[in-house]
Amino acid sequence: MNQAVQDYSRLSKKQTGIILISILVVALCGIAYQLIISTVSSYLLGNSVYQFSLTIGFFMFSMGVGSYLSKLLPNNLVQNFILIEVAIALVGGICSLLLLMAFPMLRALYDVTMYGLIFIIGSLVGMEIPIIMGILADKKSTRDSIANVMSLDYIGALIGSVMFPLFLLPQLGLIQSSFAVGLITILTALTNIYFLREYLSSPRLLTFLSLAVLALLVSFTIFGTQLTSYAEKHLYFDQIIYKKQTPYQKIIVTKSVATNEHRLYIDGHIQFSSRDEYRYHESLVHPLMSVRGPRERVLILGGGDGLAVRELLKYKDVKEIHLVDIDPEMTSISKRLNILSKLNQRSLEDSRLTIFNQDAFTFINQAGVLYDRVIIDMPDPHNEAITKLYSKEFYTMIRKRMSKNGVLVSQSSSPFFTRRTFWCIQTTLAAVFDDTLSYHINVPSFGDWGFNLARRDIELPNTFNFEVETRFLDEATMDSAMVFAKDIQKLDVPINTIMMPSLYQLYLADLRE
Repeated sequence: MNQAVQDYSRLSKKQTGIILISILVVALCGIAYQLIISTVSSYLLGNSVYQFSLTIGFFMFSMGVGSYLSKLLPNNLVQNFILIEVAIALVGGICSLLLLMAFPMLRALYDVTMYGLIFIIGSLVGMEIPIIMGILADKKSTRDSIANVMSLDYIGALIGSVMFPLFLLPQLGLIQSSFAVGLITILTALTNIYFLREYLSSPRLLTFLSLAVLALLVSFTIFGTQLTSYAEKHLYFDQIIYKKQTPYQKIIVTKSVATNEHRLYIDGHIQFSSRDEYRYHESLVHPLMSVRGPRERVLILGGGDGLAVRELLKYKDVKEIHLVDIDPEMTSISKRLNILSKLNQRSLEDSRLTIFNQDAFTFINQAGVLYDRVIIDMPDPHNEAITKLYSKEFYTMIRKRMSKNGVLVSQSSSPFFTRRTFWCIQTTLAAVFDDTLSYHINVPSFGDWGFNLARRDIELPNTFNFEVETRFLDEATMDSAMVFAKDIQKLDVPINTIMMPSLYQLYLADLRE
C-alpha cells in the first residue's frame, strides 16, 4: 500500500477497538515479561528487591529509548505496530528459557542476557505507544488519543501484575509462563493483521512471520516440560525427581544416580542432603531439648520437611508440637513423596503434631498458647522477606509466646562463610533474650554451620547431656561446637530490625567475599 492512502481517519469502530484492545494486551504482556525476568534473576541470584527494582527501572528507561527511536521508523504505522508485536512475542516468549540456559555459564553472560532482554523488550514496548497514538490521532484529537492509550496501558499493566503471581507463576511456572504470554502477544498480532490488512503493504509476509513465531511458541509449549527439565539439569546436575512452582517458592528434589543421595532445593538454595542432614537436625534440636525445664509444648517455625519433628518425637514428654510453614505444598510432599516421608520417618503423621500453613510472622504476632521450646528452622536471609524473620521485632514477639524459662534455637547460617550474618543473628537475639549461647558443627553439604540458643529469664547451661539416641551429636562434640577459632570469633555487628534490615546487607557482603 503506498504512503498516500495512509489515512487512519477511515478506521472503523471495530478496527479502532482492535487497536485499543491491543494496547491493553501489549502492556499486560510487557509487564509480565519483566516480572518473569525479575523472578528468574531473584531465584538464581537472590536479592529480590535489587533484582525487581533494577529490572523495572531499566525497563522504564528502555521504554523511553524505544519511544524516541519510534520516530525513526517508516511511516506505515500499522505495519510497524504489528512487526513490533511479533518481535516482542518472540523475544519475550523465550526470555526465561534463555536466562536459565545462560546461568550455568559465565556470570557475565547471564548479566548480558538479562539486561539485553530487558532492553529489547522495553524498547519494543516503548515504540508501540507513540505509534498507536499516531494511528489514533487521525481518528480523534491528540488529547483523546493520549488519554485512551495511556489509560489502557496502565490497566493492562495492572492485569499483568495481578495475573503473574495469582495464575501464571503457580500454574505454569516460569518457562511455560513466558511461552504463554508470548502466545498471547503473537495471537494479538495475527488479529491485527486480519482486521487491519488493508493498511499493510506486506500482509502475506507479516502473516508468514507471525505464523512462524506462533508455531515456534506452540512447539515450545508442547515440549515445555522437556525444555524445563533440560534447563534445570544445568542448574542441579543430579536427576530431578520432583519439582513444583508454588505461589511461595520453587521446590526441587534431586537424586544422584552415583550415590543415591537426595537433596531438597528451595528457590535454588540447598536445604538438606539425605547423606548428612542428621548432623544438622540433631544439632538443631537436641541441645535445645537437653536444657532442663518444661518441654511439653514445642513450636517449629519452618521445617516443613519434617526432619526436625522426627528428632523431637524421640522425647516422650513432648505432648504437643506446632509446625508453622507457609507453603502447604512443602508439608504435603513431605508426607506423600516416598523419599521424604521415609527420611522423616513419617513424622508429619504423628498425632502430637499440628501443622499451620501460615506466614510465621503473622502466626507469632497473635494471641495463642505459650511454648516451652521454639525452633527456628528458616532459610538463610537471602531476601528481604526472610530477613524480617531474624529481626528484633520478630524475636520480641516470639518471647511473648514463650513460657517462663522458655528456650529458643535458631539456625544461623555459617560462621565461616557468612561470619557477619551469624553474629548479627546472635547479637539480635541477645538484645531480646536474657542469655544466648552460640555453637557450630560441620555439615559436609554446607560446610561449617552455626546455631544460636537463647533463653528467657535465666542463663543457659554451658554443658549438655543428651538422653536420646543420636548418630552424630554427643557431649564431647557439643563441647567442641562451642569453641570458635580466631577466624570465626564474634564480630562487632549491628542489631537487625525491620526498619533497619542490616542482616540482609551483611549477608550480601559476606557472599561477596
